Amino acid sequence: MFLKRKLTYTIVLAVVLGIYIVSSLVTEFHLTEGVASFPKAFAWIAENLIPDEMAMKRFPKILDKLIETALLSVAVTVIAAIFAFFFSLFGSKATGFHGIINRIVRIVAAFFRNVPDVVWAMLLMFSFGQNILTGFFALFFTTFGLLTRAFIETIDEVSASCIEALHASGANFIQTVFQGIIPSTITGIVTWVLYMIETNIRSSTLIGILTATGIGYLFDMYYKRLDFSSASLVVVLIIIMVIVIETISNQIRKVIL
Repeated sequence: MFLKRKLTYTIVLAVVLGIYIVSSLVTEFHLTEGVASFPKAFAWIAENLIPDEMAMKRFPKILDKLIETALLSVAVTVIAAIFAFFFSLFGSKATGFHGIINRIVRIVAAFFRNVPDVVWAMLLMFSFGQNILTGFFALFFTTFGLLTRAFIETIDEVSASCIEALHASGANFIQTVFQGIIPSTITGIVTWVLYMIETNIRSSTLIGILTATGIGYLFDMYYKRLDFSSASLVVVLIIIMVIVIETISNQIRKVIL
């Protein structure tokens, strides 16, 4: 048994190394050159990516777009969570819906979940153009798919016994949802919503570059104008915002868990 497992690990390692070697040859990537370039890269960052006086003058405008991006992410996540929760009720086996309905819901959720938000943004730009509505729907579709799948699993794992007890007492579907499913799954739901808010704030920056909105648009504009000091201020503020949001989320999780 030990020799068989050792042979398996050796084969897997050899395959991974083989893929790395072939990929390096095809892309002409050299690990040693990449590692050796780090000192020069850090030196360039230290010299160019430091906010100067001109960047600080743009601080109010950058902060305004940063808040806009954060509020958009929160709005998208909350609305997607509402739709995802009610949609997940039809996808959960615990709620007693027919197996065909369960499969259809899971297929729809998988479709929206597996198409990246960047791809959604590129597709929607053909219809809506470069505006905040495009970014909203791009984030909404992906968030809806992810939360639907997460809520289905949460309901299946947490609410099974509670739902059975309510059905046995003669409760209807609405009563089961509001007296059984929501109270028993609220902790998991809030945790997933907080996680998606953090994720969407990061994603909305990239989406903004494509849709010419929010903080992503400012970063793209400053970067293309070679205004690296202002671009660096955007990056610093994004990092601070993500840390603040994550800290708040962790505190909320400690309270509800």
